[in-house]
Amino acid sequence: MSGHSKWSSIKHKKNATDAKRGKVFTKFAKEITVAARIGGGDEEMNPRLRTVVARAKAANMSRESIERAIKKGLGNLEESNYVELSYEAYAPGGVGLMIEALTDNKNRTAADIRAVLSRGGGQLASNGSVSYMFDRKGIIVYESASVNSNALFETALEAGVEDIAEEGEVIEVIVNPEEFVNVIESLQSSGFEQLSAELSLVPENTITLDDEGTAKVLRLIELLEDSDDIQSVASNLDIPDNFEIP
Repeated sequence: MSGHSKWSSIKHKKNATDAKRGKVFTKFAKEITVAARIGGGDEEMNPRLRTVVARAKAANMSRESIERAIKKGLGNLEESNYVELSYEAYAPGGVGLMIEALTDNKNRTAADIRAVLSRGGGQLASNGSVSYMFDRKGIIVYESASVNSNALFETALEAGVEDIAEEGEVIEVIVNPEEFVNVIESLQSSGFEQLSAELSLVPENTITLDDEGTAKVLRLIELLEDSDDIQSVASNLDIPDNFEIP
């Protein structure tokens, strides 16, 4: 997990900006719509929907917006026919990227991703050449200055988390995806409010670059995530705690 807490801190700051622009909520709405379309609108009977709704709530998405997205998935409102796509790629320095998308136009999304990768010094990779490096985990992030770290550690361990670590400004809780919602609810009921909560692909091993190389990879990831079709980008880049984006 080395360097991942720094990445979580960077992502939280970016998500806060995206939330102001509505971009992060638009991406949540698409995920909720697809989850409801596939498994129905009952959160208790649809684990995928329950999970994405918990993530959306953690990002302060309104219940009204969540309900509207569910209705789209159930066919009660006009709905785009989104499909899920996953791309494997390499960034500068040999850093592996996993790009996950929801789109109503596969050709447009593929062309956009190729263009962004080319502009940022990356390239698409063959299937399986990158994905084996990652495991899907639930990641819940807290601001160190806003919580009692000892109490959080104790409560999180009692809730059955896989790992918990404090690095710099954040505390990062790692959970099995199947326990993601239960752990969030347990910690919230104990008074702990998270900075962010997501299901993410976490690398088993990481690559360290110099500051210039690290900045290039982060700029490429930001360009990819700015696409409306792309839901998330995971990398195996190790970001040192003292690294600052130029």
